[in-house]
Amino acid sequence: MKITLNATPLAQIETDVLVLIVYSKEEGSGLHGTSAPEIDRATGGWITEIMGRGEFTGKAMETALLHRPAGLKAQRLLLVGGGKKEKFNAAELRKAAGTAVRQMKTKGAASMALVLGSALGTASMVEAATEGAILGDWEPDKHKTDPKKNGAKPVESLLLAVQKEDLALGEAIIRGTILAEGQNFTRDLVNEPANLLTPATLVAAAQKLETSGLECEILDRARMQQLGMGSLLGVAQGSVEPPYLIVLRYKPERALGSAHLALVGKGVTFDTGGISIKPSEGMEKMKYDMAGAAAVLGAMKAIAQLKPSIPVSAFAPCVENMASGTAQRPGDIVKTLNGKTVEVLNTDAEGRLILIDALTYAIRQGCTHLVDAATLTGAIAVALAHIHVGLFSNNDDLSQRISAAARAEGEKMWPMPLDDDYKDYLKSAVADIPNISGGRYGGAITAAKFLEEFVEEKPWVHLDIAGTAWLDDGKAWMAKGPSGVGVRTFVRLALDWN
Repeated sequence: MKITLNATPLAQIETDVLVLIVYSKEEGSGLHGTSAPEIDRATGGWITEIMGRGEFTGKAMETALLHRPAGLKAQRLLLVGGGKKEKFNAAELRKAAGTAVRQMKTKGAASMALVLGSALGTASMVEAATEGAILGDWEPDKHKTDPKKNGAKPVESLLLAVQKEDLALGEAIIRGTILAEGQNFTRDLVNEPANLLTPATLVAAAQKLETSGLECEILDRARMQQLGMGSLLGVAQGSVEPPYLIVLRYKPERALGSAHLALVGKGVTFDTGGISIKPSEGMEKMKYDMAGAAAVLGAMKAIAQLKPSIPVSAFAPCVENMASGTAQRPGDIVKTLNGKTVEVLNTDAEGRLILIDALTYAIRQGCTHLVDAATLTGAIAVALAHIHVGLFSNNDDLSQRISAAARAEGEKMWPMPLDDDYKDYLKSAVADIPNISGGRYGGAITAAKFLEEFVEEKPWVHLDIAGTAWLDDGKAWMAKGPSGVGVRTFVRLALDWN
């Protein structure tokens, strides 16, 4: 999608669809929205008319479409509800842009123009609109032999109508494009079926990023055995697919300060649960158990182009968790990279087993701040549904940094407790620690508490994305399937570091 700026008078813009955001109307108030009164006059009061009879109220992401609007050169006029004006922000604009693209791509719109005007024509809003449009244009239908049966085709161009063009707005389009393409890169990876995306396929995807300003190192089974990554290798032993630890490094030309950020992502390309096998219902979605790894790869793709001033390294432990004659058994004891032993009580709690060796390796590589993302527990979806990412941390400063980055990028994260009392749930009579607690309560918390045992008191944030990495139902602004959650937050965290 080609995205450009234009300060042409709205009535003169020639496009398939002119998109106007209109806020909900408060009792006794007039028409609110960027350039809404101007467009209302040009169309003979059409907006006032449909709002007056309740056909369109301005509710968030509500839409109304007018063909051949009088007074405009645009072929169609699309209204997108912005909700309450005082609550409309960059996150809502991102959704509105995606909603407009997703609705009109099914109606043959090759070109679109989104009215931002002066009120929404700031750099942050332009960036958000760009992201929303590109994210909204993504579809999960790569493997359909005739995608046209969906009745949708990509939007070729989007014009952002602003009051005045300037260099900062042009740069905002570039940033938004890089971020959205990084997120869509992640969604492409997560969307792939497990027969086409194996640990080796993820390695190949990472190696292609090396040409974009990143250094790539791949640890194979032999190297991991040499180092002593018994926890990671134990998960992989039931599969014919070899395991790998992907390492991507970004080094700024001149780093400011001594901080070195690690992004660690769980990369289980398919998770049967191993010997502790999962129920068959819904198991096909376990192809997305590598969403954490995909998120850190997508973030690094964007980071290499946007060039923050902090060194960033990504670590993606990649395995298949299969049930076979060589698979890890409940009751097995493995020795981790940092020397601790783990009793494997449940082979379906495998994500934490591969993450701990990756976290230890990140520390040994000189990383000072650790952030991991993992589709770790179903318990987090029970606690937070499919709305918020669960955020666990041992460090208030890093927690606040990533929370601020998430808010700026419109990704919802909720802080969860990590009290020392929860450690009492993790006791083993035969090893240093079990990989699960003995009971059914607080599963997401005890999983995070398990990880904390291996971060050596480094500032650390764990993001449980199990409830948010996959959309079972599409949104008005985003297709069903992988969400790419975490990518924009990771990039903003790195860019805003000081």
